[in-house]
Amino acid sequence: MSKPVMISVSGIRGIVGEGLTPQLIVRFSAGVGSTYGRGKVMVGRDSRESGEMVKAAVFSGLMSVGCHPVDLGVCPTPTVQMAVQQSDALGGIVITASHNPVEWNALKLLGPDGLFLNQEEGNRVKQIVEEETFPFVVWNQIGRVSTYAHAIDDHIGAILELPYLDVPKIRQRRFQVAFDCVNGAGGTILPKLLNTLGCVTYPFNEEPTGRFAHTPEPVSANLKDLCRCVVGSKADIGFAVDPDVDRLAIVAENGEPLGEEYTVTLCTKFILQKKKGKVVVNMSTTRAVEDVTVQAGGELIRTPVGEIHVAEKMREAHAVIGGEGNGGVILPEMHLGRDAPVAIALTLQYLLEYGKPVSMIWKSLPRYVMTKKKIDIGTSDPDQIIRSMETKYRSEKTNLADGLKIDRADSWIHVRKSNTEPIIRVITEARTKEDSEKLCEVFIQEIKQFTGKA
Repeated sequence: MSKPVMISVSGIRGIVGEGLTPQLIVRFSAGVGSTYGRGKVMVGRDSRESGEMVKAAVFSGLMSVGCHPVDLGVCPTPTVQMAVQQSDALGGIVITASHNPVEWNALKLLGPDGLFLNQEEGNRVKQIVEEETFPFVVWNQIGRVSTYAHAIDDHIGAILELPYLDVPKIRQRRFQVAFDCVNGAGGTILPKLLNTLGCVTYPFNEEPTGRFAHTPEPVSANLKDLCRCVVGSKADIGFAVDPDVDRLAIVAENGEPLGEEYTVTLCTKFILQKKKGKVVVNMSTTRAVEDVTVQAGGELIRTPVGEIHVAEKMREAHAVIGGEGNGGVILPEMHLGRDAPVAIALTLQYLLEYGKPVSMIWKSLPRYVMTKKKIDIGTSDPDQIIRSMETKYRSEKTNLADGLKIDRADSWIHVRKSNTEPIIRVITEARTKEDSEKLCEVFIQEIKQFTGKA
């Protein structure tokens, strides 16, 4: 069972009214403002019904320590990231629980560069909140709220200026596009972006009501309506995003979902045809990205799981593209954050140049099948379990940067602990579903033996 509230270096999230209370939101926002200093802080939110309440509490916390919130309204997470990056703001707060159910909400914290806070920065916020050392200001120094209504237009404008896109030719092609916004913030940007690109659209769950029409994570199991829509409308392609629009899933013209791992794979292959260089993804991202990178003469770098780890390594390595296998594509020409609208534009350009259906692009990519499971370890020490497994598999090709990653000829295994629950996650990938599932079960059983539950 999920805890009612979770506080980590990346922010705070919880169930509204149970753990995520107005008091806690005010305190945490004051803690964030205390680390930023007195200045502008960009604030945007997804469409959840609790968003207005949470936003009011965020504004109160920021204003109490002299910060000036800039209200961007309902908009995607990457839109807020770009707004911070392109302004003189000291940072940003995104009010979104991403793909979590509707009763959840959360605060995601951005630094002045538009990146999520790293471990050190997040720990400073946590310390201020825990110790309650808030530098509250007096009545005539309280921050003031302003509104900026053009953040989404700015985001779209930057996409249209990407050097990889031939916007006139995309418009001329008149792509038939079905898309599912799951009643999240995608409804504020996808219709306008696709219209600007000259697409004929078949939208559903477009209105940003915050009442999600289905389980909001854009995985294949949740895209059945979109798959039917693509086939029924004879669309060229289908797109699905999560509530805060940083993850993208693609459906081919035949109604087959590519799987979220293949969003970053497809975009990586496209970019490496235009520009050689390094690619950065996390430990749990499909090997298909590695294969297309090597085939293109590039270098793949892997990081621990977490967008900030990928983004910081991309900046350090001057990577040409990166992301995560959850449908997150990061293009540094835009900003160092996952951006579904950018991934949509790159995919349409690739489809234009390839001249064949999406299903043919998919067939051209290396094929793997991934299995993800988790096991409750109770009071057992997860670090000790992983150390024991490290010892057992030390003769194989291993990576210890984030739990234990074992690379084999046609498969890999990633074992890592949760930082919020007494569980260990096991992720495996192989050439076939049968091999991937069998491999995952082997490691689940080994963990059970270490916990005495076998």
